[in-house]
Amino acid sequence: MSSSVSITLTHCSRTFAGGFTALKPLDLQVKAGETLVLLGPSGCGKTTTLRIISGLESPDIGGRVLFGERDVTALPIEKRDVGMVFQNYALFPNMSVADNIAYGLKIQRLPRAEIAQRLDEVMRMVDLKGFGERRIDALSGGQKQRVALARAIAVRPKVLLFDEPLAALDAQLRDRLRLEIGELLRELGTTAVYVTHDQDEAMALGDRIAVMQAGSIAQLGTPQEIYHQPANAFVADFIGAVNCLEVIAKQPDGRLRVHGGELKATHLQDVSTVYCRPEDIQVVPLSQADIKGEVIKSVFLGQTQRLMVNTGGSKPLQIEAPSRQRWANGAVIGLTLPPSVLFHPDANASFNSKDIVHG
Repeated sequence: MSSSVSITLTHCSRTFAGGFTALKPLDLQVKAGETLVLLGPSGCGKTTTLRIISGLESPDIGGRVLFGERDVTALPIEKRDVGMVFQNYALFPNMSVADNIAYGLKIQRLPRAEIAQRLDEVMRMVDLKGFGERRIDALSGGQKQRVALARAIAVRPKVLLFDEPLAALDAQLRDRLRLEIGELLRELGTTAVYVTHDQDEAMALGDRIAVMQAGSIAQLGTPQEIYHQPANAFVADFIGAVNCLEVIAKQPDGRLRVHGGELKATHLQDVSTVYCRPEDIQVVPLSQADIKGEVIKSVFLGQTQRLMVNTGGSKPLQIEAPSRQRWANGAVIGLTLPPSVLFHPDANASFNSKDIVHG
């Protein structure tokens, strides 16, 4: 594979006809060799950002795109040395698997022997060995996506771009291909930008994740930072399940009174709400409980179960509990929340303003 390059967006925004702003002015640095995932709901600007990187869209006047030290702002996609994998595969139905994969290599006018060598290499990488003569319409959805991936990496691009490549696949196949893509990206070491709305996909593939909201990046960080130290309430709520407990009063000893009991949270003294993840709440005997509540529902999930517990607040607490334990609806149970699992976005310092700047 060719050596990887960094990607730099400087003051990139995108306003469409009629004045709609899909992307607000954005500065973003993607490190050479890393996989950056753009994650967010529909309409948040993630695909627009990807299309600006690819050359399929141009930023508004004043925006610049650099690959390493090379300014590619004015270059179309075919001159940027990128490989792109789409949700709809974008394959040629009248060509065989091998011809689809080799298409870009033939455009580059590579010698026949080198094309054959690269075909063999990438078909092995994506587990398509022996499929070269197969027609595209004879393939499953997962096999078609492997062909699209092989075609993208065969030309040895400096940058790989993925636009929701697994969104059209069923859950089991999506999980398997997600693992395969992750292993492949680590093997290649190519700079990659991956767009998805799927949190599990983002966590599994991203060296860093940019969570996007309304045309801006709400937070940029590692999967661990995004999950455990969300920068604002939107990120906390969008990434995984989260509980938000209303602080009713602050006790003289620093404890926070919430519905159902009190919490030790000396690091959260000037907040009106406290957040925690369902998996961080433990069910304990009532004598050891920080708070108490009534089980109103239990949803069996296989390895775990999700308990819904009413503690008197506006919303029930969600608790991830072992699947073999049983609690009847209406049962009063005790819960403990260690101080280390309690957080509030305003108290988090993980947001790295050196990596992104919004104008």
